[in-house]
Amino acid sequence: MSDNELGTFLRTWREAVSPAEVGLPTGSRRRTPGLRRAELATLAGMSVEYLTRLEQGRDRNPSAQVLGALADALHLSLNDRMLLRRLTKEADGGDPLVCGAAPSLGRTARPTVRSVLDRLGPAPALVVNWIGDILAHTAGYERLAGPLGLLDDERPNLLRYLFTDERARGAYRDWDRVADDLVARLRHGAPLRDPYVAELADELTVTAGADFADRFADLAVVPRRTGSQHIEHPEAGSLRLLHETLVLPDEGQRVIIHLPADDATAAALDRLNGRRPGALRAVGDVG
Repeated sequence: MSDNELGTFLRTWREAVSPAEVGLPTGSRRRTPGLRRAELATLAGMSVEYLTRLEQGRDRNPSAQVLGALADALHLSLNDRMLLRRLTKEADGGDPLVCGAAPSLGRTARPTVRSVLDRLGPAPALVVNWIGDILAHTAGYERLAGPLGLLDDERPNLLRYLFTDERARGAYRDWDRVADDLVARLRHGAPLRDPYVAELADELTVTAGADFADRFADLAVVPRRTGSQHIEHPEAGSLRLLHETLVLPDEGQRVIIHLPADDATAAALDRLNGRRPGALRAVGDVG
């Protein structure tokens, strides 16, 4: 991990925002992508020298007012503003209250959570912890994921499968988008300075190389709670799935429910589960 993630975040966003987006003229001789430091400093009402110190990691404890001004100048969304604050806490050594309250990494799902899963069938649904270990799943998920090889390991992990199993790229037609989201979830969904995240990140940096490492270093990507996947299934054919995520904050776990995005997928999942058509209904179409 970088030891200056706050500075990297600010620089990444500064270079991603065009002058036109913030009402500045676009010149023909710009050597810097996005905004120049002087431009962002002016928009945020601070000196170039101070912004330089923040980006270079020589000042790691900006005030809330400074963070707000930078977020306004960069037009950050609420999620990105929360990430900016989180990185500031992390750069300053972490928030003792937050770190002390963080749950330990769960390796099992509570009985009541498993009971919820039982009632979600025949939909493919699973419970994962913050590093992507699959802790429990419905029979519908086993029929969906089993033929893909996702459950082959003794302790299956979404990220390890996606980045190190050659079958994953054939299974996910939108592999890049799925990879972006899973890594963003790993990077931003865990407690500050989590050793389990660091261990998995080190492993995948070696085994998967730049495909993983470049994504893990990109602080500007934040995870989505809802999304879609396009899966080529060896038994059910082409499947278009939506997913919804329910967060269990006290356990540091998530319930992910996959739902058919169209009638063809709903019918294919019914066949895969040995049910009559109509057990699953399409939620809506995806682009």
